Amino acid sequence: MIPVKRQSTIKSPAVFAGVELHGGEHTRVVLKPANVGTGIKFVRTDVTDRNNRIDVRADAVTGVKNCTTLANAAGVKVSTIEHLMAALASVGIDNLIVDMDGSELPALDGSSEPFLKLIEQVGIERQPAPRRYVKVLKAKEVKLGNRFGRIEPNDHLLLDVTIDFEDKAIGRQRMEIKPDTRSFRERLASARTFARAHEVAALQEAGLSKGGSYDNAVVVDGDKVLNPGGLRYNDEFVRHKALDLMGDLYLAGPVLGKVTTVRGGHGLNHELMMALISDPKAWKFITLPAENTQMGCDSVFA
Repeated sequence: MIPVKRQSTIKSPAVFAGVELHGGEHTRVVLKPANVGTGIKFVRTDVTDRNNRIDVRADAVTGVKNCTTLANAAGVKVSTIEHLMAALASVGIDNLIVDMDGSELPALDGSSEPFLKLIEQVGIERQPAPRRYVKVLKAKEVKLGNRFGRIEPNDHLLLDVTIDFEDKAIGRQRMEIKPDTRSFRERLASARTFARAHEVAALQEAGLSKGGSYDNAVVVDGDKVLNPGGLRYNDEFVRHKALDLMGDLYLAGPVLGKVTTVRGGHGLNHELMMALISDPKAWKFITLPAENTQMGCDSVFA
């Protein structure tokens, strides 16, 4: 099992729409194929008086509270991108234009599964150019209070995620995963974002979670899961944290390394990636050898 060697985009445009988790507005999104070397770019079609294109880069992050937010030099923002980014990472999409008529991606069901299904429905096109990876060369660590993150060399992306909440419905959970497309689809994609009941009111008072509901988030209160349908997995909470981590890592591009987080979140994920990329001796860009790259035989993704 080796990573994909060629860049990829989608075969045809894909459209979806829905309510924003935090803003509560209705947003329409169009995913468009893009040429080799384009990267992933968000385009705010509702902004016409300044630069409305936002490049996906780890150093473009301007917000990490409850979601990941990117912005360009003109101050145009796009938020709650992590679930889409995780889906793109899982299937190896390198080049994509994301047109959207609002500032926040729709929540859909609070997971990556709707994004993944849509991408797989329109199809993935391997492109005639080598894929560039971020290869970790030496370990980097960050600590934020009782939260901890470490990234270290490894031949593949490997995630080791631990969460620890006082709420009995969540508690302490841990999972390890090497997230290729199959394992992402089966173990992570459908895990939903979650919140604790006492946090929801505070979020709404702060102008967030205006579109939150049992349809797009898991809500817990002490030892109870309040959603009528319950959980999709007994450990859905740590699975979603691993999903978020995967999406946040992909802001830097595909990573070859082992990533460990304890009590992590978007802030820790971002600090860890910035600790890595700010040290030029800790990583390098690589492409994989061109031999044995016949179409359909160059990927762990299935």
